[in-house]
Amino acid sequence: MRARIAAGVLLGLVIAGIAGAKWWDRQILNPGPLPASRTVLLPRGAGLSEIADRLEAARVVADRRIFQLAAWTLGQGRNLKAGEYAVPAHASLRDVVQLLSSGRVVVRKVTIPEGLTVRQTLATLAEAEGMEGTVAAEAIKEGELLPATYNYVWGDERGRMVVRMRAAMAEMVERLWRERAPGLPLTTPAEAVTLASIVEKETGRADERARIAGVFFNRLKAGMKLQSDPTVAYAVAGGRDLGRPLTRADLRLLHPYNTYMIEGLPPGPIANPGKAALEAVMKPAETDALYFVADGSGGHAFAKTLDEHNRNVARWRRLMRERGQPVPEE
Repeated sequence: MRARIAAGVLLGLVIAGIAGAKWWDRQILNPGPLPASRTVLLPRGAGLSEIADRLEAARVVADRRIFQLAAWTLGQGRNLKAGEYAVPAHASLRDVVQLLSSGRVVVRKVTIPEGLTVRQTLATLAEAEGMEGTVAAEAIKEGELLPATYNYVWGDERGRMVVRMRAAMAEMVERLWRERAPGLPLTTPAEAVTLASIVEKETGRADERARIAGVFFNRLKAGMKLQSDPTVAYAVAGGRDLGRPLTRADLRLLHPYNTYMIEGLPPGPIANPGKAALEAVMKPAETDALYFVADGSGGHAFAKTLDEHNRNVARWRRLMRERGQPVPEE
């Protein structure tokens, strides 16, 4: 009789254990309550209890206590990592625990367009969601930051992003300088960056950059002033957006960046040039042109002689008036 009772008790325990195991498997493996994919942010220093609270509030898990038990059961109670995570819809408890212990955080991107000044670049970084910290513009020289698209994760420091951008520019310039065409009237990589920044501001067309670089080299070799409008705008506005057409008074401004007044290159870059502008300066197109002016269609009209250039300028000014657009003073 006792043996039968003991056997019955043991059988009951086995059945209860099996039922409990099946229940726990369902808790861990069944689809979770999250109706659609969403991101969740786990701050640095958050413990398992705070993480569980956040997940329950975001409807990623149905019960914070069961999530904590699942994390310990799966051996990850102390291994959940801070960061921003993309949790798929109806993720199971096991899926959530594995994701948060993997460190596979959301990778964000910030794009720095070519031709921005340092201040404009830092303003773009300031708007990048999830980045932390500030950087003083005075700590960065114009032309030191390479425009590109950069990956980052939530909590990355803006200062560290600037370090990456500065290193990327230094590496790019060093490589292109080694591969530059022979005979360029440049003595240092810094001069190449300065001219590339001017080319960058003169045109956004890929098919024109090398040709415009060639025009500037022709002018340097001939002892002519560069006479680049973007350098004047930089001088007048102090590196900020001028917001209006240039005037005759602007062109006469005595300033080290006004290439209508100074000989040769300005003291430094007027913006951060991109890879294409740097390549154009390192390997300019062969051209006999000494002048260029906007043609009204997004490109430029090139000329070898001053008479031809003056005709191109008159044509452009007439087109601007017909369109009702502002025209710089004669």
